[in-house]
Amino acid sequence: MLTRRSALALGAAALLPTPRAFAEVAPPRSEIRTSLAKRFTDEGTAGTFVGYRTDDYLIIASDAQRSGEAFLPASTFKVPNSLIALETGVVGDPDKDLFKWDGVTRSIEAWNRDHTLRSAIAVSAVPVYQEIARRIGPERMQKCLDLFEYGNRNIGGGIDQFWLTGDLRIDCIQQIDFLDRLRRRALPVAKRSQDMVVDILPVTKVGDAVIRAKTGLLGAEKGQPSLGWLVGWAEKGDRQTVFALNLDAREPRHAAARMTLAQQCLTDIGAI
Repeated sequence: MLTRRSALALGAAALLPTPRAFAEVAPPRSEIRTSLAKRFTDEGTAGTFVGYRTDDYLIIASDAQRSGEAFLPASTFKVPNSLIALETGVVGDPDKDLFKWDGVTRSIEAWNRDHTLRSAIAVSAVPVYQEIARRIGPERMQKCLDLFEYGNRNIGGGIDQFWLTGDLRIDCIQQIDFLDRLRRRALPVAKRSQDMVVDILPVTKVGDAVIRAKTGLLGAEKGQPSLGWLVGWAEKGDRQTVFALNLDAREPRHAAARMTLAQQCLTDIGAI
């Protein structure tokens, strides 16, 4: 039986150059639109965008190469990290359980205070999520990443560093696969945990559309950004489109450009 997830994988196989083994069923429609790639060059950088229009099983990518390249997830990993925290009981209530500031003054002022899970994901507080990962521990973390089939599932490099400077890698199609299952509450964990993570995801409203998405910025905690992510899904009426975008952060303005580029690309593919 062709599931929505296997359809996504098949469509990705049609787009990407890396050979993959799949069941012999008809893949969904997939397209490369070079006009999407031009959005990044016009912004003075290199990047990729992949959108998955869930209602018609249509995968639209800006390119066939970078869309399949795996990178460190940076703070996009706060999505599965939040889910694992709730599932394991490290966090019981995303609005009440408090993570006390450790007193270390960091360059991002919003990190220098106490946080709940909701406020921590809103400001992408790396120290809070590092503490969460330490409390989860390597055994439970590995078990959950295996259950989620998240990226390459490699937590090498330190329990509080593997998504920032360590060995974890994920590409756009894998990001979309994970997020689509979260969106549908189809991950192999409690629905309550998934409901709460969806509820705390940052929301951006664009006209009558809603974008639920998480940023990621490699090197943000050091003030030396190099790669930016934005992953999530857009909702407009009954239409839902899961997407992943990453770009080279060549200038400070490229961090802010992530949401602008995502909105442009989502508009281009008829998602918002």
